[in-house]
Amino acid sequence: MTMNNSTAKYEPGTHPDLAPPSSMVGVQGWIRQNLFSSYLNTALTLFGVYILYVIVPPMFDWLYLNATFGTVRTDCPAEAGAREGACWAYIHQWFKQLMYGRYPDEELWRIRTVYALLAAGLAWLIIPGLKYKGWVATFMLVGFPIIAFVMFVGDSFGLAFVETPLWGGMFLTLVIAITGIVASLPIGVVLALGRRSDMPVVKSLCVGFIELWRGVPLITVLFMASVMFPLFMPEGVNFDKLLRALIGVMLFSAAYMAEVIRGGLQAIPKGQYEAAAALGLGYWRMMALVILPQALKLVIPGIVNTFIGLFKDTTLVLIIGLFDFLGMAQLVSTNPEWIGFYIEGYVFVAAGFWIFCFSMSRYSMHLEDKLHTGHRR
Repeated sequence: MTMNNSTAKYEPGTHPDLAPPSSMVGVQGWIRQNLFSSYLNTALTLFGVYILYVIVPPMFDWLYLNATFGTVRTDCPAEAGAREGACWAYIHQWFKQLMYGRYPDEELWRIRTVYALLAAGLAWLIIPGLKYKGWVATFMLVGFPIIAFVMFVGDSFGLAFVETPLWGGMFLTLVIAITGIVASLPIGVVLALGRRSDMPVVKSLCVGFIELWRGVPLITVLFMASVMFPLFMPEGVNFDKLLRALIGVMLFSAAYMAEVIRGGLQAIPKGQYEAAAALGLGYWRMMALVILPQALKLVIPGIVNTFIGLFKDTTLVLIIGLFDFLGMAQLVSTNPEWIGFYIEGYVFVAAGFWIFCFSMSRYSMHLEDKLHTGHRR
């Protein structure tokens, strides 16, 4: 086929693909497709821009431009009306209490050491390509809790004893949340399997447990664990208040976790069970090697959603006299020298909770992208 440059003609099916218009690709294409694809989307986009214009500049002024970055109380005006921005000297002054509660200053190295060990273990498990992940995971599940308990409580190996009423702040929030998260998942798996069991007694016990714990609010569980439970114990027998709260939070979260996992089990086709049975696998090997890996992968969003809810519900321990991150912020705001500076504390607490919850959400999305095998739509 011969042709010149000015009158080039192509037979059907032989012409080259043309590049898409510049308005359909890149940043311009994304904006046109997602923000201005219709009259309704255009109106919503303009309304959203207006809301951001109304909210963001004053917030930025209060947080940064007009804020006072001091270290002592006298750096900020005493009268609330005289302050145009935040007084971050408040956070600087009470940072230790917000992070660790009333834990002794000379023993804070113990908490920081455990934090460093936890960060190193999690980094080893998350970073791809590192060896011995199985051994590290076993250590984090078995050895790390023992080390953390000994370091936090003390009274052994030459460490001073620190009673749990002195625990508080973000430290206490992490203790309750991590304990509840780690313990509720295996208990939830067992409850979910028990609820789907063919044995009537096991199924009835699991159903009764799940419905009982899901039928009461967490604040009631904490109140019963703190106030009512000691009344049923023999005289002279008592458990630490924090331990009772941990058990209540753990069992409460496990009931919700069981229903999330049960949804994943019901989503597995019956053929998977039959194929595993045909291979000669027993019940527990079938569940551990075939069914549960698929079920847990399907319900990653639900599991992480339960974890995030549990992390935020730790603030309810204030009702039984345990001062977590939010509770400690409320406590220090009652100091006579800092009356009227509670907003800075709430903003700081909100930022801390958002960082942890957003991190869990993003890691959940990473796991979904890494583990999905055609289930996503």
